[in-house]
Amino acid sequence: MWHDAKALNATAGALTALSVLACAAGGVWWLAQRPVFDLRSIRVETMDRTDLRHVNELILRNGALSRIKGNFFTANLDTVRQVFEAVPWVRRASVRREWPDQLIVALEEHEALGTWGEDGRLLSTKGDVFTANLAEAEEDHALPEFDGPDGSEKEVLDRFIELRKWFGVIRLTPEAVSLSSRYAWTVKLDNGMSVALGREATHDTLKQRVDRLVGIWPQLSARVPNIETIDMRYQNGLALSAAGLKIPAETKKR
Repeated sequence: MWHDAKALNATAGALTALSVLACAAGGVWWLAQRPVFDLRSIRVETMDRTDLRHVNELILRNGALSRIKGNFFTANLDTVRQVFEAVPWVRRASVRREWPDQLIVALEEHEALGTWGEDGRLLSTKGDVFTANLAEAEEDHALPEFDGPDGSEKEVLDRFIELRKWFGVIRLTPEAVSLSSRYAWTVKLDNGMSVALGREATHDTLKQRVDRLVGIWPQLSARVPNIETIDMRYQNGLALSAAGLKIPAETKKR
């Protein structure tokens, strides 16, 4: 009998505790739903503390408020982050709460380097392909053209940086860099000349071909004006075309 009474008391105590917890949880839930905790503002800032260049803060903030569900306690911060990252020019976002009715959103904007492919997309200085207003990007600087297979964006960006340095020796600047579906490199320079560099993907092989062209460029450009294309895929020579003139190399192409 004594043991039965003890068990009944323990059960009653447990049920009482559960009831108290349930009431407390209900009270917290009720309190969390009060209008005082409705989200009333979103503060937008940049991750590097600079001014936003392409994202309109007022339009962004007002548009986001209408799409966010929940209040200060119940809003899903990951969902809010995705809302902001879906905005053109936004590379990434982070979101945190600030008591009692505000969200703080920190943004990183894309910095456009050039265009990617033929569908109007942009390539950022960090190798990300994104969609935004092309006219806005062109306001900053002339946009080089880039192209390549899916997944090659960062490789093409790295190659552009190298080619800009290599051709800078003869004061030429790449305006377009393309990696074909067969992984052959072509660069177009700001004098209108297109240079085929071939399929060798190694840094050293491509640099040797560029160095070979750079080494003979002063004499070559003086003897053959208005060069349109140069093919450097030859082991010991090159082929070029200029204003209808074609001079094929006799050595074996690689």
